Amino acid sequence: MGSRQVSTTWQGRKVTVAGLGVSGIPAARVLHGLGAVVTVVNDGADERSRAQAAQLEAEGITVRLGDGATLPEGTELVVTTPGWQPDKPLFAAAAEAGVEVWGDVELAWRLRGPDAAPWLAVTGTNGKTTTVRMLASILEAAGLRTAAVGNIGVSLLDAVLGEEEYDVLAVELSSYQLHWAPSLRAHSAAVLNLAPDHLDWHGSMAAYAADKGRIYEGNTVACVYNAADRATEDLVRAADVEEGCRAIGFTLGTPGPSQVGVVDGILVDRAFVENRHQQAQELAEVCDVDPPAPHNIANALAAAALARAFGVPPTAVRDGLRAFRPDAHRIEYVEEVAGVSYIDDSKATNTHAAEASLAAYDPIVWIAGGLAKGATFDELVQRSAKRLRGAVLIGADRALIREALARHAPQVPVVDLDRTDTGAMSEAVREAARLARPGDTVLLAPACASMDMFVNYNKRGEAFADAVRALAAERA
Repeated sequence: MGSRQVSTTWQGRKVTVAGLGVSGIPAARVLHGLGAVVTVVNDGADERSRAQAAQLEAEGITVRLGDGATLPEGTELVVTTPGWQPDKPLFAAAAEAGVEVWGDVELAWRLRGPDAAPWLAVTGTNGKTTTVRMLASILEAAGLRTAAVGNIGVSLLDAVLGEEEYDVLAVELSSYQLHWAPSLRAHSAAVLNLAPDHLDWHGSMAAYAADKGRIYEGNTVACVYNAADRATEDLVRAADVEEGCRAIGFTLGTPGPSQVGVVDGILVDRAFVENRHQQAQELAEVCDVDPPAPHNIANALAAAALARAFGVPPTAVRDGLRAFRPDAHRIEYVEEVAGVSYIDDSKATNTHAAEASLAAYDPIVWIAGGLAKGATFDELVQRSAKRLRGAVLIGADRALIREALARHAPQVPVVDLDRTDTGAMSEAVREAARLARPGDTVLLAPACASMDMFVNYNKRGEAFADAVRALAAERA
């Protein structure tokens, strides 16, 4: 740690960490280890918070529970966890006192050593985790020392301060993290897509997009955007990048110069070739992408573009995509029962993700619902109606989806399950099986968050898979 020469900067500096949890606790420990005088403030004072506080206090870190609104006296810097909204009174107090607010990503960026690995960064409303993991797989196939970090896997603080040395990092960044990361400057970055999400946190779509767009600031080699999503290209145009940094589009169609895309089932590069106006480089086949759903091919193209921006050879793109296996609950095939396929995409927690999932199958019996988070469902239903054999609705805000179906797909039979107990998913699967015919797909793509019925989307997906397997056992 001494080689980084950061301890003298932090010695005795009074830092307030806003929030306990997966990023607050490591940040507090790192800062304390650097010699800062750390106070952690936290809104809650429940049993878990008290246990976490006791551990930190035993290490010499001050913790103040039940009061996250007041700025501790003498604070010189606030480091916040991503979940704390910008309108918190603590941040207003910090602004009034002229105190900077950093997120954990900003802290990690500032603590990087002079020879630290460059970052290839990814954000977007959907597909971030898959794309970053694909990117890490491609980089590994090229023989590079790398890790998938950030809002996934290894924490950024561990990555930049740990003993392991990396050649390059594949970094997933949420809009929350980007909001509090003003000095981040990636080697290359991608915004995969933009759709309304987390607007309660950001306050508006414009503010949400602006925070996503921060990922392009200061890029040195490539700003990767979605050619089918004009908003992502607009963010590139607005970004202040290093001289010579290029805009690289990805498309599911035939790519133009400075794009990557698809030609006759082949992923091709017309961006990082010697003569991009006349030549294209084969990277991989569509069948190398698992699963080969359209939005997942788009993820693969974005990952390939970032890897190629870092100088990775085409064979590594192919080998990395072949080696990649998607995480659970992301368009995951569960089982076929009586000629019907059952697919778990519990991770589709918003309308944009659900629409991409619905576009991959036809005909579909759709299991949807949960917490809408302020979303509306008319556009989703309009675009997907022709694919629907039926719909089974669950969760607190299912009426919003039912009403959208009534308006835009009145011919689609709907089962509305008015229950939130542990058996609700089992009944949903049985009702979906009743509506489905051989050759159909029963798709869990809820378009909603899960916390009304389940701890998280993983538990929701597990409940779906368990119900499908129980159904299969009955009918065996």
